[in-house]
This record gives sequence, structure tokens and C-alpha cells, in this order.
Amino acid sequence: MGGGKDVGSPPVRRVFLALWPDEATRLALHHVARSLPGGRGVPAAHLHLTVAFPGNVGIEVADCLAERLESLAFSPVPILLDRLGYFPGPRVTWLGPSRVPEELEHLASEARGLCLACGVPADAGAFVPHVTLRRFTRPPVSSVVETPIHWYADRLALVESGRHGHLGPYRLLARWPEG
Repeated sequence: MGGGKDVGSPPVRRVFLALWPDEATRLALHHVARSLPGGRGVPAAHLHLTVAFPGNVGIEVADCLAERLESLAFSPVPILLDRLGYFPGPRVTWLGPSRVPEELEHLASEARGLCLACGVPADAGAFVPHVTLRRFTRPPVSSVVETPIHWYADRLALVESGRHGHLGPYRLLARWPEG
């Protein structure tokens, strides 16, 4: 039957847990993204730093993550985004910290624990904190960023990317703290 949604399959959501930037940080990140050559810039509204990526999950798992988001031992994290990097597989240029704050490592570990508690293992790869700035690009000429961004990350979010497990616009499912 090609391409249609399976009638008997349960609905899924493609979700991730992320630090969600305030407007000033989002604009600063967008400015850096626009200053880089090649590829396609990530829309300003999609800029974030993923702390756990459960991926495609059932509605009940997404609901569990949303309900338990505030259970994470989360306090604001000061992050200095001062280094450009590149992932060759997906061909993305990103901005991240040259020194990862211990609080950020702890938050990522707690977020993975939340995923496990809700019945899904999060990505088991090494945690590389970053904000993806451009897709389908080449490695940056230098890892040095002209103006580092000081981000006081004080908002955690559960985000759905797309609908029914397919990529698309972002939708916030839950935020902590709320508001």
C-alpha cells in the first residue's frame, strides 16, 4: 500500500529533551549561524541544545516524559558557547562549549535516566553538547568563534519535531520551569 499511515499502528512522536534558549540567546545563535558560509541555516525557532534524544516513541512515553520533566534535578546552567564543530555524517556545523560544565553533564545524565524511567533508552552515544547552526555544509575553516555566547540556560523543554514520527516543525510539549 505505499506511503500511508498504518491503521493498526499506535501513534508516535519524534521527541527530544533540550535546553531551550531565551530570546536574546536565540538571536545571538541565529546571528552566528547566518555568519557561516554554505549549507542551510537552522531556523531561529529551532535552535536548542539537546540533552537526551529518545527519538520516535509512543504517545504514552511522550506523556510520561512531559509529566515527569519537572522531576529532573535541574538548576540553571551557565554555558559559554565558544567553539565551532562539525559532524561529518549529517554534515552539520554546530556551536558548543570548549569546556563542558559539570552541571550540564549531570543534567544530560538525569535526562537519560528520565528516558529509561519512561521506558525508552535515550541515545547511548557520548554526550557532545552543541547547538546545530547549519545543515548540509562543510567543516568550518576554524573552530574559533568571533564573539562567544554566554548562555544562562534556565529552561528545559520536551520538544516534538514534526508529526507522527516524521520530521517537521517543532512543537513544545512541556517546559520546566513552566511559563
